[in-house]
Amino acid sequence: MARLDPHSYADDSQPQVARFTWRARVDFGSRTLTCEVDLHFAAPSQGVVDLDTRELTIDSVSGARFELAAGEPILGARLRLTLPSGTSKVTIAYRTQPGASALQWLEPAQTAGGTQPFLFSQCQAIHARSLVPLQDSPRCRVPYEAVLTVPRALRAVMGAAPVSRVEEGEVVHESFVMSQPIPPYLLAFAVGELASRDLSPRSRVWAEPSVVDAAAWEFAEVEAMMVAAESLYGPYDWERFDLLTMPPSFPYGGMENPRLTFVTPALVVGDRSLVDVVAHELAHSWTGNLVTNANAEHFWLNEGFTVYAERRIIEVLHGVEAHALSSALGRRELDAAVAQFASAPGLTRLRTELNGIDPDEAFSVVPYEKGFLFLCLLERQVGRPAFEAWLKRWLSAHRFGAVTTEDFLASVEGDFPGVLAAVRAPEWVDGAGVPSNAPSFSSARLAAVEALGSTAPEAELAKRWSPTEWVLWLDRLPRSLPVEMLRALEARFSLSGSKNPEIAVAWARLALSAGDASVLPRVESLVGTYGRMKYLKPLYAGLMARPEFVQVARACFGKFKARYHPIAQSVVARLVG
Repeated sequence: MARLDPHSYADDSQPQVARFTWRARVDFGSRTLTCEVDLHFAAPSQGVVDLDTRELTIDSVSGARFELAAGEPILGARLRLTLPSGTSKVTIAYRTQPGASALQWLEPAQTAGGTQPFLFSQCQAIHARSLVPLQDSPRCRVPYEAVLTVPRALRAVMGAAPVSRVEEGEVVHESFVMSQPIPPYLLAFAVGELASRDLSPRSRVWAEPSVVDAAAWEFAEVEAMMVAAESLYGPYDWERFDLLTMPPSFPYGGMENPRLTFVTPALVVGDRSLVDVVAHELAHSWTGNLVTNANAEHFWLNEGFTVYAERRIIEVLHGVEAHALSSALGRRELDAAVAQFASAPGLTRLRTELNGIDPDEAFSVVPYEKGFLFLCLLERQVGRPAFEAWLKRWLSAHRFGAVTTEDFLASVEGDFPGVLAAVRAPEWVDGAGVPSNAPSFSSARLAAVEALGSTAPEAELAKRWSPTEWVLWLDRLPRSLPVEMLRALEARFSLSGSKNPEIAVAWARLALSAGDASVLPRVESLVGTYGRMKYLKPLYAGLMARPEFVQVARACFGKFKARYHPIAQSVVARLVG
């Protein structure tokens, strides 16, 4: 037996699923999916196959005997199939639960339009098993076909190529195909009242009708991003790069589902100042989607590489100043995350040990920003041209595959003998915290922000600042500023009322740390508007850090909990106790 993923029952000595066909009927009334899945094996097989499930009701299995084990808190329940000799396909009929961890069901009142319900999936890291019984490990990449049956008034979209839409009475059957093999965590779909606008011949944006025009304007420069990315990393392998602007409860800034990236509506602020998040999701088309970490213990191979690629795209589009500002902000976020993991330093390593640890609980910016710094250090050691030539070879060698940190180290050492020792790679890969040889970044704009210290910018300078500059300056201010000074800054710059949530949240965190109760209405508005964990975690943590605000935190969670995705609900519940 060889289980290579601590978060999956999948065993590489058993027959492997080569592709699947999924049929799901969406029932908003019961908040369930009634499904069938055909699992196709690469060759006629026999013996035991272990699949991952979570709270699925298995109605029948055709083509094999089955045994569903008791569920475990992290892994879920193992579904063991015993295949008779010569088995090529097994069909499983089953139902999901209303609380499936991959799904969020929204009432009409929780949508922008207010008249139709909405459903969306979020399968990363190990939630696909609550939708489909699969070998739910990133190394088990599979192509698939799907048919979603949904109410006729609604539209289904999927991270796959649409094939047909067939109406039948009060429902519609929407068919899709994903011909490239993907890891299960990239299985993605949404159902709702949706409209679209084309951005380019290979990109469009989907959103609710009242949001779609604003989203199309905000993301109009996506094609330029794609051209910049292709100039760095080669042809785009997924045919289309469409965007779905999600409801506010979406827990992340974006999710890099191939062909249909999900993005938070918090990016639609009317000035295109936050669209660089899209550069991150686009970069995943090469680093993560094309070459995937084999399991969550090597997550930095997805995210560290993607941050590196994202900032190179930003540099091509906006120059070295933008790269340096983004990198400096990332370093501040990394230092804060390392401090938060003081009691669990193992989670600040790049190569982590997650046996018995839910990957959602281990999630932080560490693999993103520490991984980015390590790659930048290697780049500086060997030179950018040599490093980026290696990166292209790495992507080509592992295209549509899964990799480990050991694979990465062997590749670097093979191409650049001695470089890992020169940069003290073991400290980066297996050491806690940030090594002392971490690269730093400089620019005139960054220096100008740092030179201000606690001094407020002049009005003309403030008008020219990007959100990154505002957040960098706010984060540098002492956490114990007198409330009178905070209110003077608020009167001067109206930071609490900023339409840009990055600025508003940074300001709210500062005001909460100083105990300024006047910011509480804005905090309640933010946690009631956005379900993005990047905002929820610091705001609820800021409330809980002040004894006088603890009840406010708990009251807000009680009021808004139903609006949050199950992943976000779990995270915030741990914060508020």
